[in-house]
Amino acid sequence: MKTKKKKIRSSLSTFPAFIKEHDSIIKESFIALLICALGDLFAGLILGNMTFFLETFPGLIVIIPGAIGMRGNIFGSLASRLSTNLHIGMISPKFEFSKELNDNIVSSFVLTLFLSLFLAIVAKLFCMLFNYDSISLMDFILISCIAAIISNLIMLPFTMFISFRSFSHGWDPDNVTTPIIAAVGDLFTLPAIIASVFVLAFLNQSFLIKNIVFILIIILIIVACIYAVKRSEESRKIFSQSAPVLLVCSFLGVSAGGVLNGSIETLLTNHSLLTLLPLFSGVSGSLISILSARLSSGLHYGLIEPLKRPAGESIHNFLICYILAVVMFPLIGFIAEDSTQILGLIGVGFINIILISLISGIILLTLMIFVVYFISITSYNRDLDPDNIVIPISTSLTDMISSMTLISVSLLILGALI
Repeated sequence: MKTKKKKIRSSLSTFPAFIKEHDSIIKESFIALLICALGDLFAGLILGNMTFFLETFPGLIVIIPGAIGMRGNIFGSLASRLSTNLHIGMISPKFEFSKELNDNIVSSFVLTLFLSLFLAIVAKLFCMLFNYDSISLMDFILISCIAAIISNLIMLPFTMFISFRSFSHGWDPDNVTTPIIAAVGDLFTLPAIIASVFVLAFLNQSFLIKNIVFILIIILIIVACIYAVKRSEESRKIFSQSAPVLLVCSFLGVSAGGVLNGSIETLLTNHSLLTLLPLFSGVSGSLISILSARLSSGLHYGLIEPLKRPAGESIHNFLICYILAVVMFPLIGFIAEDSTQILGLIGVGFINIILISLISGIILLTLMIFVVYFISITSYNRDLDPDNIVIPISTSLTDMISSMTLISVSLLILGALI
């Protein structure tokens, strides 16, 4: 009995010590996740009031998770590369343009265009495969690519600004940049898609102009891809390592959209769930991005050994994620229901939405921790840069699994009440 009591006291004393030791990481990450939740709340409110667009442009919801995820993947990876380069001194913290920085900018811009085209094609094929009503392939491509151009103009300068400013203020960009960038990506992706829908409506007035714009966009993407590959060894490396991974990620994003499209009636009749979707996906993706970026940097610095079984600093990072999860997931559930009720829309109740968010979040995090660790050590052991691989794959898997988990848990909890 005495030994048992000693063990319990020891475990209770180590937890406060753990919190104290990692206090700055938890605080920085928590603040970043709160900012992420704020951005995702606006995205959720936009999505919750997009019923007109979702009904008028059938199949549009299929492309939304992929488009949101793609912004986070590309610019989250950019932020992670900038963070690593700032830490090791490859890029100056004074925000001076250099070959390394320019290569990153060009590669990220081109990847966004290339992946937007692929995303549109896969979305149309997915709708055809599952016999969903949908807009034409040309319309998918125009909406996706125009939205990508609009988002690029916002996301590129913002990503650089956040990365450099956080580093110069003594914050670790690994804890700060990816959640904030993901939130901004979530916030501007949906308005960019809505803006591109209005542009499409304008182009539909002239068949000739619409076709000319379509051809120009295709030519732009082809020329940009060739330029990125031939520009330099670094830009070729970023593009060649990132593109295959992001292609898989786009497919996963469309799959997540397909899951949502299959449950569209449930979502349209429970607005708090529709509002929670970007919140849950964004916070989950940001949490996993923080873990991915910290593992990636830890491997580069030698703080984490690429072992088959996680140990030491890796375990500490896992525990930090769980601490953040048990605070953030109930909070975003409350925010989603509260904002829905304020707008006078139909919700599912505070207790239900908090349980749905928390249970879904813990299930998702438990699964993704092992996935992220495995991808990190595998890519590192094969001489691939984890900054180009881990965040895109992990956040895309998170987007897909988060949609499936959230919908499944929602149906189980709401079904039990009927």
